[in-house]
Amino acid sequence: MPLQLALNSPACPPPPVGEGLGVGAKKTKTMTNTNKGDILIVDDILPNLELLITLLTEHGYKVRPAINGHVALRAARKAPPSLILLDINMPDMDGYEVCRRLKSDERTSNIPIIFISGLGETLNKVQAFQVGGIDYITKPFQLPEVLARIETHLTLRNLQIELEQKNAQLQQEISERKQITIKVRQLNEELESRVLQRTAQLQTINQNLHKEIAERKHIQEQLTHMMYHDDLTGLPNRALLMRKLDEALAQTKIQPNNKFAVLFLDCDRFRLINNSLGHVIGKQVLVLLAERLESCLVSTTMLTRFEGDKFVILQVNVRSINLAQALAKKINNQLTKPFEINSHEIFINMSIGIVLGTSDYKQTEHILRDADTAMHMAKENKESDYQIFDESMHAKVVDLLQLVTDMRRALERHEFVVYYQPIVSLTTGKIIALEALTRWQHPKRGMLQPGMFIHEAEKTNIIVSIDQWVLHEACRQLQEWQKHSSINPSLKMSVNLSAKHFLQPDLINKIDHILHDTQISGANLKIEITEMTLMDCSKWVTERLYKLRERQIQLSIDDFGTGYSSLSYLHRLPVDILKIDYSFICRIGTDENNLEIVEAIITLAHSLGMQVVAEGVETDYQATKLKNLHCEYGQGFLFAEPLPKEAIEEMIIANYS
Repeated sequence: MPLQLALNSPACPPPPVGEGLGVGAKKTKTMTNTNKGDILIVDDILPNLELLITLLTEHGYKVRPAINGHVALRAARKAPPSLILLDINMPDMDGYEVCRRLKSDERTSNIPIIFISGLGETLNKVQAFQVGGIDYITKPFQLPEVLARIETHLTLRNLQIELEQKNAQLQQEISERKQITIKVRQLNEELESRVLQRTAQLQTINQNLHKEIAERKHIQEQLTHMMYHDDLTGLPNRALLMRKLDEALAQTKIQPNNKFAVLFLDCDRFRLINNSLGHVIGKQVLVLLAERLESCLVSTTMLTRFEGDKFVILQVNVRSINLAQALAKKINNQLTKPFEINSHEIFINMSIGIVLGTSDYKQTEHILRDADTAMHMAKENKESDYQIFDESMHAKVVDLLQLVTDMRRALERHEFVVYYQPIVSLTTGKIIALEALTRWQHPKRGMLQPGMFIHEAEKTNIIVSIDQWVLHEACRQLQEWQKHSSINPSLKMSVNLSAKHFLQPDLINKIDHILHDTQISGANLKIEITEMTLMDCSKWVTERLYKLRERQIQLSIDDFGTGYSSLSYLHRLPVDILKIDYSFICRIGTDENNLEIVEAIITLAHSLGMQVVAEGVETDYQATKLKNLHCEYGQGFLFAEPLPKEAIEEMIIANYS
């Protein structure tokens, strides 16, 4: 389940007497990598959740926990599970009410719900079925029974879905066969017509010649149409767009006041539709989208399918940009309504870039380039779905290209430097570790913070080389400090690695080489990874995490609480440390409800045998509260900002003195 769902819940009380999961609970050693279904378990008793999570995960299910009804409702609506195990007796909202709300919501009404409770059977079963439950299990129960009921109802649900899909496929095949039959009939009729004409024997050579000319003209028209139109949607394609743009641009040279507008449209995250529902439905969505876009246009405006999920609109005879803006707003308003395909409700959002075509343009390619640039600015701007191009946008793109070019050379020119920020024990006040942080000493722009270049480094894969250099430099520096008699030899170095590293086949070999080259023990090294790295819990990622553990390298989840990690990943993977994100720590002292979230994270970490580092500690009040919650370590400006190696060395020596 997304972490936010679990963290917004109050801590789970221990199970009351007689309310345990039941007898027959026996762990099995059998593990499977097959995901047999997504199950949401709703129970306010933590031991119940832990046992069911372990049992179902080991039997191939993807499991998300929710410890009260409100969390369960949010989780089910955000990502509907295959099945819900729902406890009845919960505080604030009992299982009957949770079920009633789920069944009244179109997004969750079809999810099978099995009630679990230790309450009296007869009355509760009746009520459970009345509110929409499909089954009822009483505590204590046999775990094999739980598995059997889950598998039975998932099988029934999958069969129902499969039947619906096959019915839809059958209807499609019937429709296609009807079309083929009609086409065959048409071809037969055409053939008969030609046979009759030739049987009548060509009354005149002139008539035959005219007929051939007409047929060739028709074929030529078809070929021309195919050349300039998209096969899927029937819309004009890029080739026809470029021709029309050339004509429009030429017209502005003759009549400068006769401008035109180009709107570049791109579907946001359309890949999710293809990946989740399949390319067939993705193509159907594009056809329906094209029809809806056409409904927004007047006859003089041309809509083209540029490529993939990108469309371009050409408006001619435009006096000002206002007409294009009005069209963009109209399109966005039309897209507030979902597309309904095979019982799926699909919402599409489009980012739109707008360019006003004037006689200042020399090439049509530049018009599309600028419209595309404005469209990408719209994607980045969360306040508006469309952007009008201005020259500053192009300058920004050029500047970004130069930044990426400079970054490729920065490693060769030794422009990157490492700063260090201490991680302090909240109990003793001693520095127990340092986090290595990258800075770029740009020759023209000065010292650049990571936020100014790391994102682009991630997109261009330069991040792999940068992180490798930082790891080597940090280990080399730690080895120098270990020679100093005033510095504790147990001092650890914490280094961030991008998720892209875990896709590199030689990651472990490179780390081994760095440890050997710098003579640093793996026990003195901590690798920080993000929650999104854990989300890609592929075989390769898991294997490399365990190989790091074999080298005594500690693994830390950075910025914990801002991603979407499942609790099952935390349970299965060799994670040693959770770093609570700054966004939670900074509100301590201003929002006491936030303190409960921090406490929940610390409790979760400790229950999984992990230590906790609080990031962004800035006040003594925050440090005291965290210490009282048994948070082991803190990091932030209260102790020190990131410092160059000379300054941090003085601080370490003074701290250990």
